[in-house]
Amino acid sequence: MFREVTISLLGGFLITLKLFVLTLVIALPLGLVISFGSMSRIPVIRYPVKFIIWVVRGTPLMLQLILIFFGPGIILGNQLWGGDADGRFLAALIAFAINYACYFSEIYRGGIQSIPVGQYEAGKVLGMKNGEIFRKVVLLQVIKRIVPPMSNEIITLVKDTSLARVIAVYEIIWDSQKFIKTDGIIWPLLYTGVYYLVFNGILTLLFNFIEKKLSYFE
Repeated sequence: MFREVTISLLGGFLITLKLFVLTLVIALPLGLVISFGSMSRIPVIRYPVKFIIWVVRGTPLMLQLILIFFGPGIILGNQLWGGDADGRFLAALIAFAINYACYFSEIYRGGIQSIPVGQYEAGKVLGMKNGEIFRKVVLLQVIKRIVPPMSNEIITLVKDTSLARVIAVYEIIWDSQKFIKTDGIIWPLLYTGVYYLVFNGILTLLFNFIEKKLSYFE
């Protein structure tokens, strides 16, 4: 039974891992773009972006998942995502990517705005263009400063993937619950904690390594 449960949970964890990785691939660059929008000097760009960030950060991710998945069917009369597993996964991915991009954008914004203005001015004195100043002077310092808060959000993302089960995405928690229904045992649900702990432990070691590599800014 233990072997059967382990193999079954591994299948669910692969879905969890896929959702986690794809969310980061989309949300990390999207968050940077959103942060530029929230810092824009153009009001018609800045205020709508700030409003969207406020709404996304101020409402539960579970609510966003439900609205994104069921909303098109209720409002438009057409189930945009279809009823299969791929459609549910895509809806979950979009919800997660938008949610975490907004959180990441605030971390990016804080990191960028924490760099002293004098460094930008020094770069201009040296004849550097704005893009060069950002890439060669600001970016690495920003990365150093945002690693701790970013690592917290990414570890939170690992655990938040379990929310995808509300729209029937067969991640690891969903997979473990079937043993309660079919075999009347609850320990597989507790066993999922081992998968989360191991994965988060690996991520913690990775972020500690990155912080040490960036310690030359101290």
